[in-house]
Amino acid sequence: MDLSTFDIDAPRWDQSTFMGRLKHFFNITDCRTALLPDSRLDEAKVLVESFRAGSVPPGTSVEQLHYAKKLYDSAFHPDSGDRMNLIGRMSFQVPGGMAITGFMLQFYRTVPAVVFWQWVNQSFNALVNYTNRNAASPITPKQIGVAYVTATSTALATAVGLNLYTKRAPPLVARWVPFAAVAAANCVNIPMMRQQEILNGIAVTDENGNKLGHSKKAAVKGITQVVISRITMAAPGMIILPIVMQRLEKYKFMQRITFLHGPIQVMLVGVFLVFMVPAACSLFPQRCSMAVSKLEPELRDSIMSQYGDQVKQVYFNKGL
Repeated sequence: MDLSTFDIDAPRWDQSTFMGRLKHFFNITDCRTALLPDSRLDEAKVLVESFRAGSVPPGTSVEQLHYAKKLYDSAFHPDSGDRMNLIGRMSFQVPGGMAITGFMLQFYRTVPAVVFWQWVNQSFNALVNYTNRNAASPITPKQIGVAYVTATSTALATAVGLNLYTKRAPPLVARWVPFAAVAAANCVNIPMMRQQEILNGIAVTDENGNKLGHSKKAAVKGITQVVISRITMAAPGMIILPIVMQRLEKYKFMQRITFLHGPIQVMLVGVFLVFMVPAACSLFPQRCSMAVSKLEPELRDSIMSQYGDQVKQVYFNKGL
């Protein structure tokens, strides 16, 4: 292929369709990329930026460029271009999520265990949410602290409260308490960690990337979609797996290996997350859009005065 016609920033798959987005996110959430050293990721970034600048090493193939872009998308923030911390990357969601979720599902019976694993989970989520925020909207350390404490408190209150409430409920209902806590906390953690976007708005552009202003309504839409995606990501493993484990634990061979129940749940959660992380990220386009008519009156009037009816949609990065 003639590299002069190759656009490294053009999506490899059609992002207007769910299947196209699914292929894209299977690519960039590949947990194997989390094992690569920073030096290898930096090499990929150099190659991507060199190609953008019109300078590429002789003999570079299209597949090498695709792989470099895969590493770049998996490890560097789309707004700032900075390398993201390892734990906050979507490529770390499978190994990180499977360990934490597996142990949350296993150790749900006692209050101390519930408190500890919900705290670990919310600490992990807070870092993921901060890492994948819209970086054009800075957040202060105080705001990060408030968001973290609020989300963690919500998760603990939900988990401990439901745990006590379900003492007399069927065993399966008690097994679903961790999911209820995770869902409730996601509804708090993500908006709180990205509160600056809601308070000040996020940058919106036209189809060609020309900045048009900042919109709070766009921020609310993007964050709402992220909340739905995160809850969807956790739901199958945390709802279906308790049913599977409850049935498995009735067998004598499982009763003889109770010490392996935790590791078994961790591995099964991993199976769910391998598919659910990219699937949940694919529910909505990463480059979110919104009709100009639905924007704040001031921004809408500003766009109309400059462009008339030429701009009908605005675009923005919703985060992950």
